[in-house]
Amino acid sequence: MTLQRALEILRRIEDWLLAVLVLLLVVLAGSQIILRDFFATGISWADPLMRQLVLWTGMLGALAAVRDDKHIALDVLQRFLSPLAQTIARIVTFGFAAAICAALAWYSYVMLNVDYTSATPSSAFDSLPAWIPETILPAAFGLMAIRFVLRAFAPPAHTPPLLHSVGPAP
Repeated sequence: MTLQRALEILRRIEDWLLAVLVLLLVVLAGSQIILRDFFATGISWADPLMRQLVLWTGMLGALAAVRDDKHIALDVLQRFLSPLAQTIARIVTFGFAAAICAALAWYSYVMLNVDYTSATPSSAFDSLPAWIPETILPAAFGLMAIRFVLRAFAPPAHTPPLLHSVGPAP
């Protein structure tokens, strides 16, 4: 299997997992609303589960945004830089983002390890250890760090036009 094929399979798995989690969130939230408003009841485990699903959905969404280069970026200065300066700026900013994500991956792993060794129960379910839903944190931040490093040295997905002067267009 080629690297491109493996990356495509990973992309599809990420997209499907994200879609399933969002669908599950919508169904659970809608069910809770209907049950509470019309039947004065609810699913006792739905709210804690939805909190965990929001965490997983947010992290997988951020991972997909980094993958597709759709993350938040301050690229207003890119238009005023030469191609060489754009390359240097991209390497520096993506390198900084990779370092931040790597630090977050490390410290979320430390937190996960503390929860694992202390057998802390999950806030969602008493029988579920807290470290299980938290596994998404070091995994996603670690993958984001790797993707930022790879993006730093890859050609940009789009290059903003170079502006030589500021003023109204002719």
